Amino acid sequence: MANIFFDLPSNPSGEVFDDLLIADNVRIERIVSNGQITSEGEWYDQDWDEWVLVLRGEAELTFAGGKKVLLLEGDYHHISKGEKHRVTMTSKPTIWLAVHVGEKRA
Repeated sequence: MANIFFDLPSNPSGEVFDDLLIADNVRIERIVSNGQITSEGEWYDQDWDEWVLVLRGEAELTFAGGKKVLLLEGDYHHISKGEKHRVTMTSKPTIWLAVHVGEKRA
């Protein structure tokens, strides 16, 4: 038995990524952010779908074209393969659950 809120990093200098499950076509991870954002001018442009859920805190995603999505506790959003996006705000802390579907791993 495990708990997503246990063993949280204290005073991390960067985001912390923990894989919770890796299966054939799916990876589930916990991400703990503490005010981190995507660097200016950088975009995530993934070759797989991603579904994110904010469990604690809040975050904002900005998509190419200008669409912004504010995620509060309990909010989730599907990011389609090839949909360019950035994280433009996270609170301290923000705890995410991210489900990656179709990700190719080496």
